[in-house]
Amino acid sequence: MEENPSFVTESTLTNSMEAEPQEEERDPESNPLNQPLLKRSRTLSSSPLAIVGAKVSLIESLDYEINENDLFKHDWRSRSKVQVLQYIFSKWTLACLVGLLTGIIATLINLAIENIAGYKLLKVVDYIKQERYLMGFAYFTTANFLLTFVAASLCVCFAPTAAGPGIPEIKAYLNGIDTPNMFGATTLIVKIVGSIGAVAAGLDLGKEGPLVHIGSCIASLLGQGGPDNYRLKWTWLRYFNNDRDRRDLITCGASSGVCAAFRAPVGGVLFALEEVATWWRSALLWRTFFSTAIVVVVLRTFIEICKAGECGLFGEGGLIMFDVSGVSVSYHIMDIVPVAIIGLLGGFLGSLYNHLLHKVLRVYNLINQKGRMHKLLLALGVSLFTSICQYSLPYLVQCTPCNLSLPDSACPTNGRSGNFKQFNCPKGHYNDLATLLLTTNDDAVRNIFSINTPAEYQPLSLVIFFLLYCILGLITFGIAVPSGLFLPIILMGSGYGRLIGLLMRSYTNLDQGLLAVLGAASLMAGSMRMTVSLCVIFLELTNNLLLLPITMIVLLIAKTVGDSFNPSIYDIILHLKGLPFLDANPEPWMRNITVGELADAKPAVVILRGLEKVSRIVEVLRNTTHNGFPVVDADSVVPPVGMAVGATELHGLVLRAHLLQVLKKKWFLRERRRTEEWEVREKFTWVELAGREGKIEELVVTKEEMEMYVDLHPLTNTTPYTVMESMSVAKALVLFRQVGLRHLLIVPKYEAAGVPPVIGILTRQDLRPYNILSAFPDLARTKGNEKRN
Repeated sequence: MEENPSFVTESTLTNSMEAEPQEEERDPESNPLNQPLLKRSRTLSSSPLAIVGAKVSLIESLDYEINENDLFKHDWRSRSKVQVLQYIFSKWTLACLVGLLTGIIATLINLAIENIAGYKLLKVVDYIKQERYLMGFAYFTTANFLLTFVAASLCVCFAPTAAGPGIPEIKAYLNGIDTPNMFGATTLIVKIVGSIGAVAAGLDLGKEGPLVHIGSCIASLLGQGGPDNYRLKWTWLRYFNNDRDRRDLITCGASSGVCAAFRAPVGGVLFALEEVATWWRSALLWRTFFSTAIVVVVLRTFIEICKAGECGLFGEGGLIMFDVSGVSVSYHIMDIVPVAIIGLLGGFLGSLYNHLLHKVLRVYNLINQKGRMHKLLLALGVSLFTSICQYSLPYLVQCTPCNLSLPDSACPTNGRSGNFKQFNCPKGHYNDLATLLLTTNDDAVRNIFSINTPAEYQPLSLVIFFLLYCILGLITFGIAVPSGLFLPIILMGSGYGRLIGLLMRSYTNLDQGLLAVLGAASLMAGSMRMTVSLCVIFLELTNNLLLLPITMIVLLIAKTVGDSFNPSIYDIILHLKGLPFLDANPEPWMRNITVGELADAKPAVVILRGLEKVSRIVEVLRNTTHNGFPVVDADSVVPPVGMAVGATELHGLVLRAHLLQVLKKKWFLRERRRTEEWEVREKFTWVELAGREGKIEELVVTKEEMEMYVDLHPLTNTTPYTVMESMSVAKALVLFRQVGLRHLLIVPKYEAAGVPPVIGILTRQDLRPYNILSAFPDLARTKGNEKRN
C-alpha cells in the first residue's frame, strides 16, 4: 500500500514543483546540510518520492512476494517436468548470457579507452619533444574538453539516469525499490559511450561503477526480452515476467560488472553478497559464480588476442591488474606500525571524504536544478580544471636522474605508458609526477603500485599527487557523466600509502608498492565500508596470497574507524536521493513501539469485500494510490471452526494491478455470486497478472457496468504475511526486509463480532526511521537517551 503523494512536497530539487508551506518552525540546532535533498512532511507515511537521474520520481516497491492466488496455484500444479526443466535451463542460460555480454562490452570499453587516451597522450608527447609546450597543452585540454562534452551531453539530453556509478540505485532495487528508467536500453547505451568519453578524457573517475550498472542493465533487458518498445514474445521468457527472477538476474549482472572491472570473479560474487544484495540464497550464489566465470573466460580470451598486437595500443596492461607477486613478503613486529597507521588514516580520511562529498553533492544539486546547460557547464568546468592541473603541475617538481642499473629503454620513457616519463626533462632524467598524471588512470595505478622502485618518487611529488586527487575526487563525482568511485579512492589511498612507505623506509622492510596497495584498500574500507569482498578483490588484483593477513588487519581497522564517524558513501547517496532503503539492523528505539501504534497513526485501511460492486472498485482506485487492498468476507454462511460468531474473515490481499486487469477485461457479474475455477482461467492467465501496466484513468466503465459485481476471491493472495498488533516495529522490520515484502497486514489480537479482521497495512515508508520519528517525536528523546547510555 503506497501512500497519497499529496502528503509530501519536494522543496529543493525542481522549480516546477511548489515548495512545502512553512507551517512548522525549523529546529534552530538542525543543520540543513545533514537533511535529505527531499523534504518530508511530518506524517507517518511520507510520499515515496526520490531523485532518479535528473527528476523527482514517484517510487514504488517491488513485488518479491509470491502471490498465491487461485491462478498461481493452478499453474503451479499443472506444470510438467519438461516445463520445470525448461525454467531451470532458462535461468542458467540467461546467467551465461549476462556474463558473456558483460565481458564483451567491458573489453570493448577498455579497448576504446586505451586507444583514444593512448593516441591522445602520444600526440601530447610529440609536442613536448619538440618543446612546443603550449601547443601540447592546447591539444591535451581540447581533446579532454571534447570527450567530456560528448559524455555529458549524452547524459544530460538522453539518459540522466546514466550519470554517476549506478551502484546505489542497484542496491535500492535489490532492496525492493523500483527505480524508474535505471535499466533501460537508452541508459545502457549512454552508460557505455559516456564511460568511454569520461575516462578517456582523464577525469578522476573510473569505469568500475559504470560496469556494475552496465551488467545490471544487460541482465534486466535479457530478463524482460529487450527494450520496452521492442520486447521479444518468446514463450520461455514468460517465466521471468516477475520481480523475483528479475532481481536474481540483476544480482548476476552486478557481480559480473565487478568481475569485468577488476578481473576478480570471486570478488565480484562477494561484492554482490556483501554490498548490493539484500536477499541471498545458495542457488543464487551458484549462478552469480557461473556468470563471473564466463566473464573471466571472455576477458582472458581477449587479452591473449591483444598480446599479439591486434588491438592497437591495448596490450597486456589494458585491464586493471596490479601484479605484485614478484615481491617477497615477510613480516616483522615493527611492520605492524605502518600497517596500523595506514588503517587508521584510511578510516579517518575515508569518513572525512564521505562527509565532504556529502556537502559537495548538495551544492551540485543546487547547480543542476537550474537546467541542462548548467549541468553541462559544470562538467566542462571540471574537465578544464583537471586538464590544467594534470599538464601544469609536473613542472613544479625537479627532474630525477635515471638509475644507472636500468636500461635506456626503461628510463626515461616517452610512450603512452611507462614508469619513468621524461616529459620536459633532459636525456637520462625523468619526471616522477608526470609519470602519475600524464597517463591513463589505470596506468597511474600500475605506476604507483610498482614494486622494487624505492627511489622512484620524491616526497613532494607524492604530496602533490595525493592533494590533487583528493580535490579532483571531491569535485568530479556528481557531474553529469558516468563515473565510478573505486578508481578515485584507489588513487588517493595509494598516494598516502606510498608516502608513508617512503617516510618509514628505515623502520620497515615492506615494499613501498605493497604499502600503496594497503593504502588504497584502507581508504576504500574507510569510505565504502566493505571488508570481505574488498579483501578478495585486492588479493585477485595483486596475485599475492601472502598479502592476506596485513590486508585483513588494514581493512578491519579502517572500517572500524570509519563506522564511528558516518555511514558508507553509498548509504549517504541513498539518503540524499531519498530512496527508501531499509537497513538490516533496526534502531534500538523501535522496540519501544508496536505496529498497532503505527496503524493508529495512519489513515483507516481501505477494505474490499470478496464480492464487490464495480462502482466501489472504481471509486477506490480513483481516490487512492494504494497498491494493495485487504479482502474480507463478512457474510460467511458457516463460520470456520474457532471463529467467533459474527466475526469477519480475512480472505487475503488483492493488488491494484489485478483490479485494473478486471476492469480492463470487463470481468463483471450481473448477480452477486462466487465464480467457478474454469471461469477465471478462461478470462485470465498468470502471465497477464504478472504485468504492472495500466492506469485507472485509461479505463472506461459504463453506468450499467457500475452496478455489476466482481468476484475477487480467485485473484486474491490468500496467504499474505500478517503480524499481530502487539509486535514491535523492530521485529516487523526484520520480517519485512528479509522476506522482501511490499505489504504487511496488521491483525488484531482478539477475534470478536464487530472487530475488523485487519486494522492496518505496513509498507516500506511506514518502517523508515525518519517517518516514524516524525509521527512520534517522543521516540527521538528515547533515542537520545539510548545514545548517552
